[in-house]
Amino acid sequence: MARKKKEIKEQGKQIDTSHVVGLVGSTTEQAISETLEINYMPYAMSVIVSRAIPEIDGFKPSHRKLLYTMYKMGLLKGSRTKSANIVGQTMKLNPHGDAAIYETMVRLAKGNETLLHPFVDSKGNFGKVYSRDMAYAAHRYTEAKLDPICAELFRDIDSDTVEMVDNYDGTLKEPVLLPTTFPNILVNPNLGIAVGMASNICSFNLKEVCETAIALMENPDHDILQTMPGPDFSTGAELLFDETTTRDIYSTGRGSFKLRAKWRYLKDGNRIEIYEIPYSTTVEVIMDKVAELIKAGKIREIQDMRDETDLHGLKLTIDLKRGVEPEKLMQKLFRLTSLQDSFACNFNILIAGMPRVMGVGEILEEWTAWRTECVKNRIFYQVQKKQDRLHLLKGLERILLDIDKAIRIIRETELESEVIPNLMIGFGIDEIQANYVAEIKLRNINKEYILKQTKAIFELEKEIAELNSTLNSPKKLQGVIISELKTVSEQYGKPRKTEIIYASAEIEPEEEEDDTPDYPVTLFVSKEGYLKKITAQSLRMSGEQKFKEGDSLAFSIETTNKAEILVFTDKYQCYKSRLSDFDDSKASLLGDYLPQKLSFEPEEKVLQVILPGDYKGFVLFFFANGKAAKVPLSAYETKTNRKKLTGAYCDKSPLKTAIGLKTDEQVAVYTTDGRATIFSTAQLLPKTTRNTQGVNVLSLKKKAELSHAVRLEEAGIVNPSRYRTRTLPNAGALLKPEDAPEKQISFEI
Repeated sequence: MARKKKEIKEQGKQIDTSHVVGLVGSTTEQAISETLEINYMPYAMSVIVSRAIPEIDGFKPSHRKLLYTMYKMGLLKGSRTKSANIVGQTMKLNPHGDAAIYETMVRLAKGNETLLHPFVDSKGNFGKVYSRDMAYAAHRYTEAKLDPICAELFRDIDSDTVEMVDNYDGTLKEPVLLPTTFPNILVNPNLGIAVGMASNICSFNLKEVCETAIALMENPDHDILQTMPGPDFSTGAELLFDETTTRDIYSTGRGSFKLRAKWRYLKDGNRIEIYEIPYSTTVEVIMDKVAELIKAGKIREIQDMRDETDLHGLKLTIDLKRGVEPEKLMQKLFRLTSLQDSFACNFNILIAGMPRVMGVGEILEEWTAWRTECVKNRIFYQVQKKQDRLHLLKGLERILLDIDKAIRIIRETELESEVIPNLMIGFGIDEIQANYVAEIKLRNINKEYILKQTKAIFELEKEIAELNSTLNSPKKLQGVIISELKTVSEQYGKPRKTEIIYASAEIEPEEEEDDTPDYPVTLFVSKEGYLKKITAQSLRMSGEQKFKEGDSLAFSIETTNKAEILVFTDKYQCYKSRLSDFDDSKASLLGDYLPQKLSFEPEEKVLQVILPGDYKGFVLFFFANGKAAKVPLSAYETKTNRKKLTGAYCDKSPLKTAIGLKTDEQVAVYTTDGRATIFSTAQLLPKTTRNTQGVNVLSLKKKAELSHAVRLEEAGIVNPSRYRTRTLPNAGALLKPEDAPEKQISFEI
């Protein structure tokens, strides 16, 4: 074997020798693309289709297998049984191990409070969705049964409403989907992470979902927002309503809702009690973050914070220091902790085995179409059963005319095997009808019994006609679904738990008090993108500025520690930062490398650095194709803490220069063929969008480009009147030697 490994190594084969054990003949290599296709793709598809993404009934396979097992165990109407018993039975359908099955049950349980409408009526400790560390008890200690609402999941499942398939070993049958009578896909939350995709569906109020589904069936142009104003979460809290965002999520299936904790101030004791938190966070995350903020000195108003959650529900208590305003403290906590959080939506659902991201309207449309098929299957099943019964009674009706003849045929037939054929011949009935007649008890072979039985023929024919009429009428099928939705809404509907806050004044928190120290600094930026922030004292004591070999100063300016900077890159992006995020430096150091400090993309380079100040004024972009764009600085002012703005300027032509201006000034623009022109920036109209192409300021000759632009006072032009123009675009004038010395093109402010 050692010789074999040596031979492989000598041949230069790129083979992992750990797999040589057991090789008898020659080894074969396989392309990585082929390996991925043969081995990885089936796994990825299995995770997407059979594990992580929910289907139109609102369940993943693990949920469906567990609930169906409990249904077959008689736990819909029976008493609770040990969870371990349920887990064991479920393994007949789901062979992924007892731990995974029990974890699925925990999430569906009433005690865990994950779902608005739990499917498992639990007894014992099932943990809490709002607690990261509260562990649920082992399955040998807890008990469970199906919640009454599960009757709506399995209604008419034995009437061929859904397809039944073999389980993994072919010994049992299980449903492909559950015939839910309401849009469960939107009523209870679902999170799934597959391979290359994910799904995150928030929960909505059952009554509102049913009303919306009915309204859309009656009027496809119905405004969903009128009947379904927003999601509803099991943990309550407050939904900060934004109509534009909500409509966008309802339309596209993607976006995020903002949630905020509910709290109350108790004057007696000078404390705050938080009793509902966003669905997307936990008590421990909030407590850890508050402790971190207190330790960092960012929050000084809190004397103590503790978790007082008990059997009555969640409660976080904050003891305040004397003189603290509760409202201001809570606004600060909303900003700095997950007491105000976002729920990111990604309505990715499997439709006919294909994952699709859909809006709410499209989901309800798909659910209605699928539910219509379920109702059709149920009605067809009922029609078949009634037709079979009718067929038997019609055979019985035939012998009513001559009961004695039927008795005589049976009595005079010598062989048992000939009874059925003789009855078929004697009364002109088929084999099924003859079998039914032959099986009638001796005591029932009388006119009264047969008349009673055959009286049902008329009713059966009438019922079959009505069922067929419904089956062939889309409007009647729709009426059946609407009737079921109304029943579910009335029987299981609950008031909203999540309160919707509409007032914009309540949504917007107060501006954060900036605790960042402010003091004068001098900013140095090199041509290669190194930044140094040096205090006045350090600058007085320092010597010559140090730069990397081949690098030099681009510009320096006196400013303050709180000032912001805008860094424009060659990838059409702008990075925002505050000088307070940079450590104070010294002249003897290189400083912070901006691409590394601001987490640039690979090979992204700094083009220009601008100090926006109070965001009054504008940025002037000059492009190689001779165009210039005048964009207000306010376009780069964001109310959020975004550090990167994509589409910061036009990507149609390479950017040559960007100049930050407070007021309109004279600028000199140069071309690669030795020309220049001077004009006032007042001649350019500001554009409302950042990525505007701008307007032509130069009429370029063939193969010429705009090379750079500077403020007129920095240009060093002796005779500016020669190059000044009032009309744009302009070809410019040839530079005279005295106007074209070697200029230093610097980063602008």
